[in-house]
Amino acid sequence: MAASESYVASHLADSAAPGSMRHRAFPGGLNRYVLAGAEVIADLLTCVASLIAAYLVQRKVGGNLGYPLQRVLAIGAVQGLFAVLLLSASGAYGGCSSLMRIRETERAVRAAIQAALLLSFVVSILALQLPPMAVLVNVFLMPVLLIFQKQVTHSLTQALHVRGYGCKRAVIYGAGEAGRRITSTLLHSPKLGLQPVAVWSDGSVPASDGLSVLGYRRESAIPVRFEPLAASTLRSLRCNLLIMAEPHLSAAQFEEMKSIANQAGILVAFVSESAAHAEMQQSVADIDGVLLTSPHEHSTSWSYAFFKRAVDVFAATILLIGLSPVLCIVALLVRLSSPGPSLFIQRRVGRDGEFFDMYKFRTMVSDAPRYAVSPVTSSDPRLTSIGRVLRHLSLDELPQLINVLSGTMSLVGPRPEMPFIVATYNDHQRLRLRVKPGITGLWQLSAARAFPIHENIEYDLYYQRHRTFFMDIAILIHTIFFAVGGGI
Repeated sequence: MAASESYVASHLADSAAPGSMRHRAFPGGLNRYVLAGAEVIADLLTCVASLIAAYLVQRKVGGNLGYPLQRVLAIGAVQGLFAVLLLSASGAYGGCSSLMRIRETERAVRAAIQAALLLSFVVSILALQLPPMAVLVNVFLMPVLLIFQKQVTHSLTQALHVRGYGCKRAVIYGAGEAGRRITSTLLHSPKLGLQPVAVWSDGSVPASDGLSVLGYRRESAIPVRFEPLAASTLRSLRCNLLIMAEPHLSAAQFEEMKSIANQAGILVAFVSESAAHAEMQQSVADIDGVLLTSPHEHSTSWSYAFFKRAVDVFAATILLIGLSPVLCIVALLVRLSSPGPSLFIQRRVGRDGEFFDMYKFRTMVSDAPRYAVSPVTSSDPRLTSIGRVLRHLSLDELPQLINVLSGTMSLVGPRPEMPFIVATYNDHQRLRLRVKPGITGLWQLSAARAFPIHENIEYDLYYQRHRTFFMDIAILIHTIFFAVGGGI
């Protein structure tokens, strides 16, 4: 059983005796099946509700066409079945949530649109004569309802876990990059039924540090414990699973940790591959019974590149035209608030290390150093009064729509960094330069945006591994809600 994005492979031994290696069920297994079943039912009902709502809109706008509601219910059930099958095929019921639940939104949008379009085709073939307006409303409404329903389901499951229902307790050994990703994944994946209760240091972090959880807001940093791990401590924490989140444990260390877990009577899981190679996928070939594994980079299809560019051009054009009054007003306010130009042009590093000029509304005084660490607090003396407001509302980024049109940036992608910072990158950090930079992205939405990008590249590498057209749509949806929520 894997903890998904965190590269955990569990080798679950029966701890009744130290030498016994009989596999047994992963903690919370039954709970996961119950939750998955409940989620399937909720998805089915949501899809039926979407078609009923679309039908009622049709009746309200187009009048009563004499179309029986019973037939709408039957067609809605078929639509729900399509959506559930598509969601299941994409792994939506697997238990693990992704970083900031972006992939959950991606799956909901993709499955809803595909199911609605598939239903439209079936209705047309069978000549069921479903009102056209109802079909159109359904295509746009179902993704919205699915996203909302899944958010409610996620929140309810978390609330049950807070009260101690359906949740097992896990200890994480390792406070490095892998440990942080595992802890974050478990905290954001209530369907797994595993709650991290403590993190032990493997010596990779300073004693004064805590483990900051990846996510939208810096709501908590889990304290890291540094005393030797002992079976008595695990028993006192009433934990059910020990996760060794250190991919470079020696054989002796591994055996020692496994022995401690056996003495405590709990299961043990461990990281199966280095987080340093997290950006790589594995290609496996079976040659006459011999498995050969070779890492390869994530590649994107021509269709993804084509549609991504098409959406970039279309959306940037519409937004520049539609927001032109706002752009003019902001430019005027910047000029009136302090001496200097309205636009700030700065050289940034794009895809494959190429330089380009990035456009922003000026938020700092005109004599501030052009290339320096960006302000991280609103009290930074370099910021102007209007600049503080623009940064809080992210309006200073709007001129980058020009960059999107020119092709040097995309709507979604890693944030472009300044050359003097990129010059300090190591090989691992330079991996984030393999895709076109964007206005918004996972790092831009996270609490880590208050800290240096290269120290939090998990977000960018995650995006590189999983990027699809529907993931880009999901990130844009999360950006809208994030902006409405006022950020951190």
